[in-house]
Amino acid sequence: MSQVRVFTSAALNYIPKVRLLFQSLRGHHPEWELHLALADELPADMDLSAEPFDFVTPISDLQIEAWRPWAFCHAIVELATAIKPFMLSRLLAMPDTAKVIYLDPDMVVFSRLDDILDALDEANVALTPHQTRPEIGLVAVMDNEISSLRHGIYNLGFLGVAATDTGRAIAQWWGDRVYYFCRDDIPHGLFTDQRWMDLVPALFPGIAIMRSSRHNVATWNLTTRELIRDESGQYLVDGQPLGFYHFTGFDSGAHRLMATKNIPDNEALESLITWYQDEMHKQESDPLCNTPWAFATFSDGKPITRPQRIVYRERADLQASFPDPFDASGYAEWWKRTAKSEYPGLFDGSNEKAELARLTAILRPGYGGQAQRIDWDRTRSLLGQAVGNPEIAARLAKRAWEILRTEGFQGVRHRLGS
Repeated sequence: MSQVRVFTSAALNYIPKVRLLFQSLRGHHPEWELHLALADELPADMDLSAEPFDFVTPISDLQIEAWRPWAFCHAIVELATAIKPFMLSRLLAMPDTAKVIYLDPDMVVFSRLDDILDALDEANVALTPHQTRPEIGLVAVMDNEISSLRHGIYNLGFLGVAATDTGRAIAQWWGDRVYYFCRDDIPHGLFTDQRWMDLVPALFPGIAIMRSSRHNVATWNLTTRELIRDESGQYLVDGQPLGFYHFTGFDSGAHRLMATKNIPDNEALESLITWYQDEMHKQESDPLCNTPWAFATFSDGKPITRPQRIVYRERADLQASFPDPFDASGYAEWWKRTAKSEYPGLFDGSNEKAELARLTAILRPGYGGQAQRIDWDRTRSLLGQAVGNPEIAARLAKRAWEILRTEGFQGVRHRLGS
């Protein structure tokens, strides 16, 4: 029997949100199999059998190459998004899988999603754009359309993939890129896992663009959708039952702020947000909410800072020297002894932001992407040209210095010919 498998991705402290999502799925699609991809470690004594999902797959089981040092390079949100294509490939490889759906943990399903399944009967992938209708007001254009140009045309809080050869190829392609480039780096055209999907309709056939206004309703498209609540209490969007709503940015308060800005004095929206807020309050006493992220600290319990993650991500020599960066006796000791002399700006609060911007000004692959094979013929050619041409020599020296500063001598050895 073919199976529809649904998954979300989160750390342990997000399970209360996951619980609400999967309870809503259980209510409307009890026939679907529900999975949690865990961007965390699962303690041996933790019992999740009462949760409304069928299977938990921790990052350690996703067969990601060198997963521990790779995980070190990511902040918690980056890691939760980076493991998505690997979980997708795992589920698509199961022999009885027909379709796989991903939903963000801060979503709730309000009615059946059969129209998505129907789309995947004909398509390899189903995507939901952030906007499906043009904005009218200039403020909304800036808030919503320009934001999509920065963050991605399609919202990757949802993704539907059919278990076809093309569907599996897209999952592999996505994972190959996310492995090196899952970061929040808008200046370089990256927003965690999301921007890659902008390319999918151009690179692969059979892509369904779900333009139904009932799906992936969120602050960025409320200005072009009519949300009401009928006499029975059901939420309707443009006269159709609300499929799923995306409560992104809820914890920070940004969701309510933008929602009420986009459609002020909307009773249905206020009712929806208040309901979700009340549901989240019910979860606050759950100890899982306060579960520390397994990858937040070194082995001695000291917190890992963003600069420590980025420097390790950017330098192949450090990756080679400290294959387990979480070990406090290794990379953390190097940081204490050496980092301040190499990166003084990272230790000056007033200059840290500028120093990080300088460090990441040149786009480089992340973990494992910099140990490239040396092109000796090209290297010899460049050195030969440099001997007789001061301009080429200066450019080559500048390139070598940039690599030396960020990747060390090992990086120069590996990348001078690139």
